[in-house]
Amino acid sequence: VQLQASGGGLVQAGGSLRLSCAASGRTLSSYFMSWFRQAPGKEREFVAGIAWRSGTTFYADSVKGRFTISRDNARNTVYLQMNSLKHEETAVYYCAASGSTYTRGDYWGQGTQVTVSS
Repeated sequence: VQLQASGGGLVQAGGSLRLSCAASGRTLSSYFMSWFRQAPGKEREFVAGIAWRSGTTFYADSVKGRFTISRDNARNTVYLQMNSLKHEETAVYYCAASGSTYTRGDYWGQGTQVTVSS
């Protein structure tokens, strides 16, 4: 599975961004797709995940109610809509795919930088 993340950028605190992750190389129907992020000096952390077949979604407590993960079957793409962004959410955001769980990735995209100005 090849993953290509895009959509990062600079946004003011309270603003919104939508990240995209385009997948190729394999049918995703049996996969979990997830977003993780890594801030400078911190470990990578789970943000949101989706079971491709069922559409069941999973979120870290810190983003519930503000972030929404979704998928587009026709485009083989996963999205992360991020609203009410906070300065401390500045990080490199990675998309990942796993055949077994949403809490880890077996395949990773290259990451996209999200910078939230205070």
